[in-house]
Amino acid sequence: MAEVAAIARPYAQAAFELAQEAGQLEPWSEALQAAAIVAADARVAALIATPGTDPARLVELFTDVVRHTVAAAPLEKVTNLLLLLEENDRLAALPAISEAFDALKAETENRVEVTLTAASAVDDSQQARIVEALKARFGRDVSLSVEVDPSLIGGARVQAEDLIIDGSVKTGLDKLATTLTN
Repeated sequence: MAEVAAIARPYAQAAFELAQEAGQLEPWSEALQAAAIVAADARVAALIATPGTDPARLVELFTDVVRHTVAAAPLEKVTNLLLLLEENDRLAALPAISEAFDALKAETENRVEVTLTAASAVDDSQQARIVEALKARFGRDVSLSVEVDPSLIGGARVQAEDLIIDGSVKTGLDKLATTLTN
């Protein structure tokens, strides 16, 4: 995993610099996300890994998806990046490239992406309180996405970048079980 991130970082940085110079951070982000979804598909991953797959057709597949899903995509530059990735046997790294690009974008926008995983639904007022508390903690704007995972039993887990705050009942029970068995 760390190896893929190391591979992805320079490509993401180069794409980010191009996008930032052109004032096209959002279209680039959307284009990379679309390409990452394609690369993560098991059938496409098999094509990428199969020797003898026509490189031009492979890049054409990615380009077609970007063309049809991202209206304002800087298609020529994205296609050039896809060709470079294919030439260097790095198409499989597209999900990590997209993730690294979005991290650079969030940093530039002084924003942090936060995932709140709760055992049950979280209403709008609770989400607003959580966002305000996280804004105060991070000193940045917060983009909150909420997921429901009943296996947590109760409570919630917050993940922002490398920080994880786990207040779930499941984790508390797991810690208690570990303590009792040692």
